[in-house]
Amino acid sequence: MPDWDAVRALFPALREWTYLNTATFGQLSTRTVQAIAAHLAHRDRTACSDFLSWFDDHDRLRAKIARLIRSSPGDIAFFQNASSALAVLMHGIRWRQGDQVLTLEHEFPNQIYAPLFPGLELVEAPPERFFDSFTPRTRLVAVSAVNYTTGYRAPLEQISAECRRRGVPLYVDGTQLCGALKFDFARIQPDMLAVNCYKWMLAPNGVAFAAVHPRLRAEVKPLSIGWRSHRDWRNVNNLWHGAPELKDSAEKYEGGMLPSALLYGLEASVDLMLELTPAAIERRVLELAAQARALFPRALPYGDSPIIAAAVEDAPALAARLKEKRILVSARHGLLRVSTHFYNNESDLARLKDAL
Repeated sequence: MPDWDAVRALFPALREWTYLNTATFGQLSTRTVQAIAAHLAHRDRTACSDFLSWFDDHDRLRAKIARLIRSSPGDIAFFQNASSALAVLMHGIRWRQGDQVLTLEHEFPNQIYAPLFPGLELVEAPPERFFDSFTPRTRLVAVSAVNYTTGYRAPLEQISAECRRRGVPLYVDGTQLCGALKFDFARIQPDMLAVNCYKWMLAPNGVAFAAVHPRLRAEVKPLSIGWRSHRDWRNVNNLWHGAPELKDSAEKYEGGMLPSALLYGLEASVDLMLELTPAAIERRVLELAAQARALFPRALPYGDSPIIAAAVEDAPALAARLKEKRILVSARHGLLRVSTHFYNNESDLARLKDAL
């Protein structure tokens, strides 16, 4: 078992706060901050003369993320945020009059706004009627792996199997799962998994990744075209002038320069997670979540989730009063939301219990 006390010591913010709010923001470890600082110092020493080698480092990160979520390095593309990855998919589908996008009820706004803004029909189904809500007009399924308000964990294997049977693309937002719970991209086989990395992946905001299945890469073109679109973009001394010839890998969706400092920070976080192992992290997260859930008589019964949602009287006021005691949780749609990560411990939950 990992030394969780030693792991916790890597996160300085936890010395001053009882932090039970990773579903809003993850905390940064000293390793992540040091990796960013080291890259910036390296820039000063080299005057960016070796900038092409940074992309070799980012390819190394692709391989590490692939290990974490059980995909292939060629599946991984970097984005600014999950909505940017979803935009690639939304613009890559040739929509027809009457097309429907199927999602779960109470979804995160990304999965609501993206279909409604261009005027598509959005079907928001409760979990118990989700599979009955497919119709011949369903052209895309877009769901969160874990619901940001309730903590409900979608049955992704069954959803993906049904989507493949019907020939309907599946988009999964894994922002509230990846980094906390195990994810098996090879087994689940979504067409696209998009993850904002500033929550459970414990990176600075401004960086995300998507795992894009080969079947989708064969059909969907990039939304952004830039100097890195051509397959020989590393030949910077003689960049190609002409129609770009795209790579087969998901890298073709990036187009231009990457946020290198943020990616070095993300790599330090991924290294920590691989060192701890996804299995040990999931056990720790769910153990702490079960203890937190037991504090609330009216907690929603989702025991396989890192998010605990509970019905309380005036959730925003309670969250504000807890903040005065330096205990950070959230209020979402009338529910109090508590979210535990591997850097939490039993003392955090004892302080929460006493304050409640």
